[in-house]
Amino acid sequence: MKTYRWMCRMFIATVLWSAAGCYDRVTWNYSDFKELSGNNAIIDENGFSEAERDAELKLIVERDDKMKQTYTINAGDSISITVYNHPDLSVGRTLVTTDGYVGMVLVGQISVAGKTLEQAALAFEEELSKYIRNPKVGISPLEIHSETATIAGAVNKPGMFTIANEMRLTDLFAMAGGAASRLYDGQTLEAADFSKAVFVRRGKILPVDFVKALESGNPLHNLQLHKGDYIYIPAKDDSMVFLIGDVKNPQRRVWTKNMGLLELIAACGGLNETHWSNAIIIRGGFAKPKMYKIDLDGVLRGDKPNVPLESGDIVYLPHDDISEYNVFIRKLFPTAQLVNMISTPLFWYTKF
Repeated sequence: MKTYRWMCRMFIATVLWSAAGCYDRVTWNYSDFKELSGNNAIIDENGFSEAERDAELKLIVERDDKMKQTYTINAGDSISITVYNHPDLSVGRTLVTTDGYVGMVLVGQISVAGKTLEQAALAFEEELSKYIRNPKVGISPLEIHSETATIAGAVNKPGMFTIANEMRLTDLFAMAGGAASRLYDGQTLEAADFSKAVFVRRGKILPVDFVKALESGNPLHNLQLHKGDYIYIPAKDDSMVFLIGDVKNPQRRVWTKNMGLLELIAACGGLNETHWSNAIIIRGGFAKPKMYKIDLDGVLRGDKPNVPLESGDIVYLPHDDISEYNVFIRKLFPTAQLVNMISTPLFWYTKF
């Protein structure tokens, strides 16, 4: 086990050193970093504000409601067929076969897959007209198994579910047993990362905010489901935040929704007197990191709002001023503090 841990740490250290070398030619100034504060407007990677995303989603919902398709019979559905004035020919309950057919006395097998109820009734009437005069047929759906939506990822029961009665996203989430969980150091943590979840309809990702939909029940984002909808809720890469640099006790902590910069610093024993007046938050992981600067002294004085942290954030408190971006990268990627914290096995237990 010790050998395995040592090999893991060496591998990650090598990767981090390699990543550091990729930035040697970058000469952006630290002053270029966007300042992050507790009251900044949130802009997603596509540059859309929250209001613009809501407006876009509203247009999509209105369009989809207009385009909502009439029910068509498909394999696996159960239907009843009534031949008026000829009860001996009626079929009380029958299952549409996998190849889309339904059988009836006199006419044999009739293809109904892909047909509306009216179209299927006309198909039976056409065949029955060879044996009886002016037949009238009515078809009613009893169980609809072909109208389905799929939910996958960090839920307790991922799979394909039948949708009916104007079901919405929250209904599907509940049918899937809610978010999966995992155990860490005796704490049960939610594994689902709603911030990265996606809602796919007809091959396109809709701008759904899953936090608003599943936690707040926002009616705009809690979409009514359509046939073929696909929802994917990824697992959190981690539920940790990291504090490194000029602090008394650099460490990683279990992330919680209400954790801010001040809470993290306090939990780690506070700052050294030599810390710089600004801090840096690295967000998004090492593959595509986003750097934000924070007026640390302003936050400590109460002049600036406390900064809320996100899962996976790395908070770096430099010892001195940093002028060049590439100098900062070489100082940070990697540090012994960061390698040790990230490479130590977490022994996650997952239920999904």
